[in-house]
Parts: sequence; C-alpha cells; structure tokens
Amino acid sequence: MELGLYTFAELTPDPATGRAITAAERLRNMLEEAALAEKVGLDVFAIGEHHRPDFAVSAPAVALAAVAATSARLRLTSAVTVLSSEDPVRVFQQFSTLDLLSGGRAEIMAGRGSFIESFPLFGHDLEDYDALFAEKLDLLLRLRESEHVTWSGHRRAPLDGMGVYPRPLQDPLPLWIAVGGNPSSAVRAGMLGLPMALAIIGGMPERFAPFAEIHRRAAAESGHDAPRLSINSHGLIADTWKEAVEGSWPQFDAMFTKIGRERGWPPTSHADFEASTTLRGANVVGSPEQVIEKILFQHEIFGHDRFLLYMSSLDHAKTMRSIELYGTEVAPAVRAEVARRESRTVSV
Repeated sequence: MELGLYTFAELTPDPATGRAITAAERLRNMLEEAALAEKVGLDVFAIGEHHRPDFAVSAPAVALAAVAATSARLRLTSAVTVLSSEDPVRVFQQFSTLDLLSGGRAEIMAGRGSFIESFPLFGHDLEDYDALFAEKLDLLLRLRESEHVTWSGHRRAPLDGMGVYPRPLQDPLPLWIAVGGNPSSAVRAGMLGLPMALAIIGGMPERFAPFAEIHRRAAAESGHDAPRLSINSHGLIADTWKEAVEGSWPQFDAMFTKIGRERGWPPTSHADFEASTTLRGANVVGSPEQVIEKILFQHEIFGHDRFLLYMSSLDHAKTMRSIELYGTEVAPAVRAEVARRESRTVSV
C-alpha cells in the first residue's frame, strides 16, 4: 500500500489567539512538511486547489513543482484539481510540465470540487455543474491519449487536430477521479477504468464500502482490470491519543464550524469529535498503534491501494511530529501487514 499526505494549505486562525499565519509562511511550512515526508519514506504528497481566503493554494501544479525541486521519490498529485472550472488543455500542460520537472512523478486527481467559488471566478454557471465535469473529463482523457486532438463540445472552443505540448514522461499521465458522496461519480470512474480517490471525512467507513464495490463492478462490466482505490481522511498522529485529540481538535472545530455555518450543518461537539477518533469513526486521530489499527481495519473493508492523510493541526510542530510518526512507525507496520495479507491471498 502507498501511504502519503494531502494538504489544502489552510489559513485557519488559531481560535485561542485569533492569529492566522500568512500565506507565505503557510507555503514555507508546506514545503518543510513535504521534505520531511520524503525523508521518512512516505510515498505521496498531494495539494488541493481552493479559491478562498482561508487556503493558500489556488494553483496546485505550481506548488507541486516547488516540492518536485526538493524531492526525488514522492509521487506528486493535486487533491483535487477542480476540473469543472478549469481548461483541460492547461491542466494537461501544467501537469505534463510537472511530470518532466519531477522525472515522471506527477499525477492529476480530478474532481468537481467541494466549494463553488471557482465557478463564478472563471465565468461558469453552477447549473452546468455536472455537464462541465463530464465534458472536460472527456477532453482531458483525449489529451492523454494523443498529441494531436480533434474534439468538440458545448462549453469550450473545439480542437481541430491541434498539438498539445509538452508531452509527459509517463504515458499515460496518471489520472484519478476524486469522489465524495456521489455514487454516479464512482460509476463513471469505473466505466472509464480510472482509479478513484474516496474521501471519508464523516460517518463510519463501512458506509462508504458500496462506493468501492460500485467502482470495481463498473470497471469489470466495462472490460477493465480492477482500478486502484485511494482512501483520503483527516487525522493526526501523536505519541498518545490525548495529545492527538488536543492537537487536532482546534483546527477541526474552527474549519468545520465555519464551513458548517455556510452550509447549514449542525456544530460538532468535542464529544462527537472524540467519538470520530474511535476505530469505526471517520477521523484517523491517535497514537501510532491506534492509527495502524485503524488503517488496517479500513483495508479489510476496502482493500485499497493508497491511503492519504490530511494532517489536521494548526501547530506546525505538531504536524511535523505527526509526519515523523507516520513515516517511521505507522507506514512500515501497515505495509508489512498488507503485504502479509496479500501473500496469504495469493497462496490460497
């Protein structure tokens, strides 16, 4: 199993002091986090795209290029690229360039996005939410397949055999479909034979098992080999469960209270948050031993190939300690047990 990190480079103010770090400081911290992830042997570093004042990255390919310059092994992917409001040609060019700069380590994680700011920003109508994604995904797939593309749609100027450059080192450039709570997205990914990144940020993991099954079944019925699956979750690792909860709760509370107010969600209590850190909860928060148990518990449910953890903390030092524990204690134990399970399955 591949294990890695994803980040939105959040700028959430500290609820105790009201202070928020600057975007420049947050990006410097992000680069330190990526460097440590490489040092401790993690596999993937992913950066999300947002167009809000509470996040520092609106151009993931640029941020990932900075990580590429100081790393040699990490897989580098968006998390996500909001394809519905992007130009697929530019997305392909940006990540092809990243692939060349990184020596063939770039990936795209494409999704429709959990926020809507990018739609009016780039002149798109929210009523076209689904149609925009479907059409732009079709074009992006065509761009991966061929240097010269002839294509026409309803929401972008057509291409008439035009060449799109540069071409990436990887052929094809890896493309994942990010899925939240929409089963049709899992079906689409499976029918296209594309890997799926499934976000679990609330509820019991078992509730999401049908998405993985839908994805695999759609792939099989469309004549594809079983596509890869990533589980993406929020969490924090510390030396003890109490330290992990105390380190992650302020960021979780501040972020989800703000987003919940915008969307009409009820507030989350500290008790609810603690419950979410148990084995069957959504948040991967705890000591290394607890996190190992939780990742392996979810592996029994999903049989996934990749796990990405969003470090939920406003404290850079706590985030760095969490990454250290993730790479040195959690990852080796998880990889060893998953390898044992896979070898047992093959022998049977």
